Amino acid sequence: MRRYTNIFSSEHNRLSGRVLLVMMTSSLLLAACSQPNAAADSTPATEPTTATQTAQTEQPKAEIMPVSAHSDTQPTILKNISATVYKDANCGCCKEWVGYAEGHGLNATAQNVEDLSLFKERYSVPQQMRSCHTAVTTDGYVFEGHVPAKYMAQFLKNPPSDAIGLAVPGMPVGSPGMEYQDKFMPYKVMQLNKDGSTAIYATIDSPQQQL
Repeated sequence: MRRYTNIFSSEHNRLSGRVLLVMMTSSLLLAACSQPNAAADSTPATEPTTATQTAQTEQPKAEIMPVSAHSDTQPTILKNISATVYKDANCGCCKEWVGYAEGHGLNATAQNVEDLSLFKERYSVPQQMRSCHTAVTTDGYVFEGHVPAKYMAQFLKNPPSDAIGLAVPGMPVGSPGMEYQDKFMPYKVMQLNKDGSTAIYATIDSPQQQL
């Protein structure tokens, strides 16, 4: 009888150990997925999902292309420019873009807000042009989403008279702040006009065009 008791106890301990291992593994996976900067899901909780989904469906499918680090021969091309960036507190790609812009000289002040749509409406960002964050310079120009520093500087150097800013609709993979492995999704930088219309400002077909 004692022999069977020992066998049962050994088998019970072994099963308990397996259950504990499975629970620990599941906990680690859940912790990894909950990181706000996870590339698989960088969309902030309060982002206007309808606008973002519309913009994303208009983007081409992601292609695997070499992506070099986002740098520039003039790393301070946004020097002496200040902007307030309205974003969701849990948006990892928003934080990445702010860091990227600051690396190019932008003096950025990030403000976490609960309802981003209020600010997008305040600064006249059309629904189909919206992304996960909105940057507004002290001069009142709007830069919606993951706009490359190169085009921000180019726009601010000579702003079109009928324009209020630039936008990168959705969140294209491989754009500044949206880097993921070696993937890149061609996208367009759109000009936002005072009358509510939009126009193509630049077409980005390769990672090198962002530099």
